[in-house]
This record gives sequence, structure tokens and C-alpha cells, in this order.
Amino acid sequence: MKPTAPVPDAALTLDLVIACASNSDQVLAANLGASPPVQAGVPLHVERDAPSAALAYNRALDATNAEIVVFAHHDVYLPKGWEALLAQRLAELTAQDPDWALAGAYGVAADHRQFGPVWTSSLGQIIGRVPMQPEAVNSFDEMLIVLRRSSGLRFDDAQPGWHMYGTDIICRARAMGRRAYALGLPCVHNDRFHGALGADFTQSYRWMRARWPQYLPLQTPVTRISRSGLPLLRERWAMRSSLTLRAQDAIDTGMPAPELAARCGWHDLTPRG
Repeated sequence: MKPTAPVPDAALTLDLVIACASNSDQVLAANLGASPPVQAGVPLHVERDAPSAALAYNRALDATNAEIVVFAHHDVYLPKGWEALLAQRLAELTAQDPDWALAGAYGVAADHRQFGPVWTSSLGQIIGRVPMQPEAVNSFDEMLIVLRRSSGLRFDDAQPGWHMYGTDIICRARAMGRRAYALGLPCVHNDRFHGALGADFTQSYRWMRARWPQYLPLQTPVTRISRSGLPLLRERWAMRSSLTLRAQDAIDTGMPAPELAARCGWHDLTPRG
């Protein structure tokens, strides 16, 4: 691995806004709203009552004008110094790929390697390997997506529901000749346990399969999108088989997010030196 070049202090100032779609003021206040970057003044734009994630996030794009837009779930907690770390990581990424379009906290590469690291309460663990440099990915977990406004990317208004838009927008970037990366942006996803995949997930799966046949198969953080759809059936069976063990591993979302971050060693992510 090539040594990382020092990042000028000026690069640590971002034209940044955080955008969120929320249906719970309580969850928002306990997690994203309580994040030190937000408390320190990073703008937070909240969309409510949207019929889909794509429409909520496009509304957020229309309502804001920052160059860097961080789309985060309301149950995500960003530790102290996260915005400075983001600026450093984006400066490194721009040096590697001046035309980058997207970045994320958790992504899946073409060879199925999964990059984080992020804490997930629903699994009770830190997931994803630490990227030693920006790693190109073909799918994001939707918990946190960083969009570069000047890329011209938007979400697809026609996409239904609240699943797989992280994979869809990377496909949209690929169709434009742009790329998406996992950078190593530690954060806490204080998400509740999900015992099974619902009918809305199946709807999203079928929509993605019809929308992007040229990119199939596509490995997402949850399952593989294929022409046959068999991987989704296998994933459902695996989730049923592991339900008891997964429920035992899950952590109560009532645990304070700052405590979770501290337990992960992420009390302060401010770059040193």
C-alpha cells in the first residue's frame, strides 16, 4: 500500500450538509440529532412523510445546496470528529479519483469483500473490514451515503420503498462512468433487530432486477440480486434458521449511542497530526 500523503488543514473544511428521512423525533434526537458534528453546527436537514427513500432524498437535494451531502438514517450516530475524518478521507479519495461521485460507510466490492467498519446494534457487533485506501464498491448499506452534488447524481423517483437505493444510485453512477467508494468512516448504526425480510424488500429486489439487468448479479449487504431470484430465497431460509441466535446477539437500541461509540473505541475520530 502506498503511504497516504498529508492532508492540508484547509481540506478539513467541507461544504457539508447531513440529510435524513425520519418518522420518529425520539429516534432522531437520541442518535443522529445527538451526534457531536450536528451538535457542533453541521447542518441537519430532515425530511418527513415521504412515500419512499428516493423521493425523500431528492427533496433534500432540492432543499439544500452544499457540495457534500451525507444521507444518513435517523438511527445513525456520528462520533466526535467524524466530519473532520470525512474531510480527510474525501481529500485522499479526490487525490486518487478526482471524478468520484459517491462514498459510504459500508460497501460491498465487486469481489464481495465488505468494507466498514460500522457498529450495528441489530447484529451486536462491528462489521466490515477497514479499508487501507479508498475501495471501489458496487453496493452501499443505506445507513450512510455521501453524495458529491457536482456529480449530477440524483436518486430514482420511480424506485419504490426504502431498500436497495444504495445499490441503485451506484448503478446510476456507473452508467455515467463514475465510481463509488468505501472510505473507512466509523459510525454507529443503532438499528433495531429484524427477524425476517418483508414483502417490501421483495418489491425492491424485483425492481432492481428489472432496472439493472446489465449489472447482474449484484451483491448487496443483505443478499445477491440475480436474474433467477434464488439468492433471496436462500437468504430468507438462512434468516429463519438463524433467528434465535441472531436475536440473542442483537443489542437493545435503548443503549445510549455515545456509549456504543466509546465501547467501539470511537469516542473521538478527529485526525491527529
